[in-house]
Amino acid sequence: MDDLVERLSQGEHPVTVGGPQPSLEEFKKRVGDMGYVFIKFTGTRGGTDLGVRVDKQATDLRNAHFEQGNGVAHIEGTLTLNYVKVRCVADINLATLDGNGHLVALEEVHP
Repeated sequence: MDDLVERLSQGEHPVTVGGPQPSLEEFKKRVGDMGYVFIKFTGTRGGTDLGVRVDKQATDLRNAHFEQGNGVAHIEGTLTLNYVKVRCVADINLATLDGNGHLVALEEVHP
């Protein structure tokens, strides 16, 4: 398995909302309307910004209060990283746009 995928699959890691212009408004739009968010793992060299297709069934926004700018959004979704299909699981604090997350390796994809 890929080293980066293996490392991010072990334990929890610091994450932040990534993408070109991270903001609470942009994050809300991406989670709700677009179904595609950027989650950045900040503990890697230079950070690893991942584009995640949101799994609306597994994502939990019951404790996320976007209008007040507080609470926690539990985000889950899939992507392919270095030829490995993975599930990204992250809890994002809406007040800071930071949180913790990890990857779950699903299967290797050969080019």
